[in-house]
Amino acid sequence: MTHARPLSPRLLPLAAALAAGLALAGCTSGGTDSTSPDDAGTPVTGGTLVYASGDAEPSCLDPHVGGNYPQALVSSQYLETLYTKDADGQLVPWLAEDSTVSDDGLIRNVKIRSGISFTDGTALDAAAVKANFEHLLDPATASSTGYLALGKIESMTAVDASTLELKLTSPDNALLESFSMPWVAIESPTALKRSQAENCESPVGTGPFKVESWDKQDAVNLVRNTGYTVPDPDATHQGAAYLDGITWRFIPEAATRFAALQAGEVQIIDNAQPDTIAAAAATSTIKHLDAPRPGAANRIELNSAKAPFNDIKVREAFVHAVNVDAGIDSLFFGTATRSYSPLSSVEPLAYSQESLFAYDAAKAAELLDAAGWDSRDADGYRVKDGVRLSLTFPVSTSQSIPAEQSLFEQLQATAKESGFEIKINLLDISSWYGQLAKNDYNLVSAPYTKVGPSVLAILFHSDSTIPAPSGYFANLSQVKDPELDALLDKAGATEDEAQRKDLYTQAQQKVLAGYYLLPLYDQQNHFLHSDALQNVGATTAVASPTFFDSWLAN
Repeated sequence: MTHARPLSPRLLPLAAALAAGLALAGCTSGGTDSTSPDDAGTPVTGGTLVYASGDAEPSCLDPHVGGNYPQALVSSQYLETLYTKDADGQLVPWLAEDSTVSDDGLIRNVKIRSGISFTDGTALDAAAVKANFEHLLDPATASSTGYLALGKIESMTAVDASTLELKLTSPDNALLESFSMPWVAIESPTALKRSQAENCESPVGTGPFKVESWDKQDAVNLVRNTGYTVPDPDATHQGAAYLDGITWRFIPEAATRFAALQAGEVQIIDNAQPDTIAAAAATSTIKHLDAPRPGAANRIELNSAKAPFNDIKVREAFVHAVNVDAGIDSLFFGTATRSYSPLSSVEPLAYSQESLFAYDAAKAAELLDAAGWDSRDADGYRVKDGVRLSLTFPVSTSQSIPAEQSLFEQLQATAKESGFEIKINLLDISSWYGQLAKNDYNLVSAPYTKVGPSVLAILFHSDSTIPAPSGYFANLSQVKDPELDALLDKAGATEDEAQRKDLYTQAQQKVLAGYYLLPLYDQQNHFLHSDALQNVGATTAVASPTFFDSWLAN
């Protein structure tokens, strides 16, 4: 699902990007695109793009399995979705042609576009989409993101080759938003009949590239889909991609990744660090793509299901005991703007309440005294009934960039002044998931990308304390509030846009006032690329770049 212009990312020459600083960081519409079709030159066919990712290498290339952002990044090149978003941020059909819903909201019919085939020759039709939804909802698939997105589908019927009828357990006004996400992308039903191990190695889609091979711990090798059909009949670029292929490398070390870009060994890197963005500003040959993800803001969640955060006074005290603003200012070089909302700044229904999150050590002390943590031990930490005020904070080193890890260390230091002990545990992704599954945490920072405000239900509805088939549960603050559940249920069902906005505003107010989270900033999604890579900026609905329209200049 590519589009000629970016939805929410800004593609800027680096000097201009840093000069713009915080002013642009909160924008929700597309900004200056220095390699737009008007000035990027004449497309060149051929060449292999080398992409260097700093994310942990996915254990499966099928985003139905699990469902994380590294999977979305690579799979956006070979899989496509039923819906996407256009340059104005509006949902538009892609592999689907249209969709209608019954008056009671319980039956949705999806029309599937004709004339499109998967790269194994299987035709795209309603039965193919049905097979994909069944795959996502099958517990054996171990889906998380896609499974939760389709959770209200009760049954489905391929009425004819082009019509899929979905019966829902309750109205779901976010379903088309869910259809725009790579974790709900459509794969060949023929390929899905293979073993999961085979399908993880080489998912088969309709996209402009296809998986040729996967050299684990090194790279995924993608080649052009010579038979590609653009779902948009009005697109100016018809036919196959310009690039011969993409070599998708995994280089976890940030400095090595940036050095490879400087040396011309790779043409684009993700997870660009604030210091490298600043360093690249001195060059004229490297450009910066900032593509904030939709869904949730980056945040620290406070586990309210166990002591000490089962006491709201302690949660509020923690929020006032940490100096987030100072850390962001010193570590992010103007590449991140402080958030005071549960939602990303690109979400139109995001509600922000800055007044709740001021750094105020005196207020923290007052609250801790009131909560009974009114004495300190020899090391200066607060104590209650002989127990130290200690917090366990597992941190995924593959999901939190070095600057963010440094931010957590700064928060650790300022929290100590108020008497909180924070034990930061740096973990690989597998160990991190394991610690969450054991409820062995008080604080956690877990990115969650989803199109639309319905991500609030994923993160804060009591139903989301129940693990998905993958074993992951998304309500990591472990909120169980019937009033909040009711607001989220109504917000997800109404067809009245004004009512939807009001209900989601009330839900966000309740979450913020309960101090279940500490908002930080938008999920950082920065890319640096060589100026030899032309016409960059098109993204999926979840802000993962696509390269159908890109080429390598001679």
